[in-house]
Amino acid sequence: MASVFRRLSLAGTLAALLSVASLLHADPARFDLAGPKIDVHVTRDGKKLPIAQVPNLQPGDKIWLRADLPPTQSVHYLLVAVFLRGTTNPPPDNWFSEIQTWNKKVREEGVTITVPAEAQQVILFLAPETGGDFSTLRSAVRGRPGIFVRASQDLIESGFEQARIETYLAAIRRVPPDDAKGLADHSDLLSRTLNLKPNADCFKRPVDTQSTCLTQAGNQTLLDDGHGQSVADTLNDGSNSDLINQASYTRLAGGGNYSPYVGAIVDLIRITSTLHTAKYQYIPAIAFPDGDALNLRLNTPPSFNNPKSVIVIGLPAIQAAVPPPLRPTTPKDIACLLKPEVVLPVEGAPLVYATTLAHDLVLHVDGPNGGTDIPVTPDAFRGGLVLAHTPERKPLPLKTTSELEASFEPTDEASPNTKPDTAAATDGSHPVKPASAAPTGSTVTGTISGFWGFDPFKGPTLQLQDSPGKDWKLADDDVLIAGRENHLMLSSTGTACLNTISLDAAAGKLIEAKWKPADKPATVDVTVPLKANDPGALHLAIKQFGESKDETVAAKTYSEPARLTALELHAGDTTADLTGSSLDQVQQLTINNLVFTPAPVPIPSNQDTATPTPAPSNSDAQLRLTLPPNSQAPKLRVGDHLTASFSLKDGRNLTLPVTVSPARPSVTLLNKNMGDSNSPIHLATQDDLPADQQLTFSLKSPVPFPRAGKIEITNADDSLHSTLSVSEGNLVLQNPHTLLATLDPLKAFGTSAFGPLRLRPISPDGTTGDWLPLVTLVRLPTFTALRCPADTTQPCTLTGSSLYLVDSIATDSTFTAPTTVPEGFVGTSLTLPRPAKTGFYLRLRDDPTATNTVTLPILPQTASAAPGASASAFTNPKPLPKN
Repeated sequence: MASVFRRLSLAGTLAALLSVASLLHADPARFDLAGPKIDVHVTRDGKKLPIAQVPNLQPGDKIWLRADLPPTQSVHYLLVAVFLRGTTNPPPDNWFSEIQTWNKKVREEGVTITVPAEAQQVILFLAPETGGDFSTLRSAVRGRPGIFVRASQDLIESGFEQARIETYLAAIRRVPPDDAKGLADHSDLLSRTLNLKPNADCFKRPVDTQSTCLTQAGNQTLLDDGHGQSVADTLNDGSNSDLINQASYTRLAGGGNYSPYVGAIVDLIRITSTLHTAKYQYIPAIAFPDGDALNLRLNTPPSFNNPKSVIVIGLPAIQAAVPPPLRPTTPKDIACLLKPEVVLPVEGAPLVYATTLAHDLVLHVDGPNGGTDIPVTPDAFRGGLVLAHTPERKPLPLKTTSELEASFEPTDEASPNTKPDTAAATDGSHPVKPASAAPTGSTVTGTISGFWGFDPFKGPTLQLQDSPGKDWKLADDDVLIAGRENHLMLSSTGTACLNTISLDAAAGKLIEAKWKPADKPATVDVTVPLKANDPGALHLAIKQFGESKDETVAAKTYSEPARLTALELHAGDTTADLTGSSLDQVQQLTINNLVFTPAPVPIPSNQDTATPTPAPSNSDAQLRLTLPPNSQAPKLRVGDHLTASFSLKDGRNLTLPVTVSPARPSVTLLNKNMGDSNSPIHLATQDDLPADQQLTFSLKSPVPFPRAGKIEITNADDSLHSTLSVSEGNLVLQNPHTLLATLDPLKAFGTSAFGPLRLRPISPDGTTGDWLPLVTLVRLPTFTALRCPADTTQPCTLTGSSLYLVDSIATDSTFTAPTTVPEGFVGTSLTLPRPAKTGFYLRLRDDPTATNTVTLPILPQTASAAPGASASAFTNPKPLPKN
């Protein structure tokens, strides 16, 4: 049952509201028709203001009206002023004023009306003279007051919105059309100060069309107030026409409580000719105040035939003044009072920038003797309040209390000696004080104050700087690196007056550096381009507003610093391994009282061997540091947390935390056995291992070798790799300290393996020991026969296979006249002088430093084996030409 009553109540409300639908319509025509002009000013308590500076009216205000019509006006216009007191309370007859604009006295002197008590709105009608015109208008208002209450509110609100839009358009036209950055920057400033949302799609168009896009219409489609679009859409939706009528009676659409500084939130005027009497139809006019003049614009051409057009004009609402809620855009920012043009970025009250309702604004700078008042001017184009300056940059002009009072013109209704009682402000604002000497010091505060119509108001308090910053210095221990772009922090007693920062480059040339405020107070972040600079001294020249002499800050540029990634330090070691980049800059490492220096060639530690295998040379990415020769292993405990201090060659110091790791595994080579070979080739050194022979060797560990440990075997470049372990059966523990190992090169590495091999122990946790030399793996050719002719002066022929493995052969150990084998040789025989019965000498390609012996019986040479009988014979060959 309750729901039925609710539905009936809503239906009744909508039905009742249908009667006012005639006042609003969805005609989107712009207000671009010039209308007549009406001069208006308001007097309150003896002070007179032009209508352009009046945001609100109050009971007792005296409104002076005069229609500024041309002398050739052929149609007499009747001006009717009506005071309204709500949607349900028709105004009395004496709240209607009939003004005959064609009357000579009225035309010359105008008419003054007084705002009565209880009035909430005032509306003007400009109607062509006709019989019963005044009574007709009065009957229309008294019969349906709610329509005209809504009309008054909408007219004022729409006027303010149009003022914001036109301010934006006028400012954007000041930017060159081809300046894309200027358009974007100024559009952003205007949008913030005017509380508008430009069409973002305009900035996606070609540069030369962006300005046209931003200024092409100036209506709600192009510039949308972020607060009101949903309301406007709802009011314009044809399916919600009942809501239009309902809204005119609610507080949502104004209800007499409109506060103009908040911003427009209603649809542009939709008053149409659908409301009419037998004589009149009503068309809206938006007023653009300029001083005393209300310049009217229409969206519908007036008609002088029946029904004649009545122009409806709204005046400010009758309500208490609410000062503009100005606030700093960035509260932490500090403004410099020494700049040639100072802009204080404040926002929150778009009508301060779009109208002259806020006037006589000053920045009151706190200081001795009451402080200083500096006039400020709202400038939406620059995004804030601009301080007044003289072209010669002389001391700022000041405005005293008497000068501010003089801006209120005395009237006949008040005594010329009447002064505004600024001390009696009830909103907490201070009276404007006389000018005095500017305060000293780097940072001061200033408060925006002025008048909102007739009423003084106090705005936000801002942080200011009134003298150049002192004591410029590097804020942090920033390191400047030559060859790239850098950032450094500069601090001072104040940075708001900073103008430019330049750095000296080659040949005394100054390069301007970019900078921006940093997060820390009184600090700036400077971008220092050093791509063309070498390491060395650098000076920054700091130019400030209000200071003729530059401040100078000295800095030093370095080469790219070493980047330390990790330091590996094991208990019992006399070396430490550092990884990172640019490690060639490291001069020494200090840990406690231990001083390590880079080792020219890293050497293995924790081993007792006279023939260590050199580890890879120190590089940019890895560096081995060692204690002085014959130093004892430092007594460091596993798990100790230490700080490693690195001294670089350019004087800088870096630190790196390090934790002492467990002792690295260590082994020494005891014995090795290569087995027997049937080859006639006798290797000169036990360090050479034929690739087809198995190697057995023994190792000694100073501590018990873990069963899960491994022995890693690789060649010098790690292209060959194999591991021996107890689990795989190729590593046997004779006892906890002694290991027997077996290596099958062919099985582990294949037929192309050759060169030095090395080994190192690996603990179960992956920690590795130092490399030890093991053997040099060599591949042997196969010799089948050595045949010599009976004539001992003739050469012999050596036959076999894989002869490309031979580097050279000779009959003496000094290789006086060797037979060399070129690369890529594929023959099966070689020639050499007749050797001695003991054999000849051989150097292998896999180890050309060792002189090996070959023992072969000398067989008689057959005819087929004689030199030159076979194409495969090779006598004193020359090296093959290189491609």
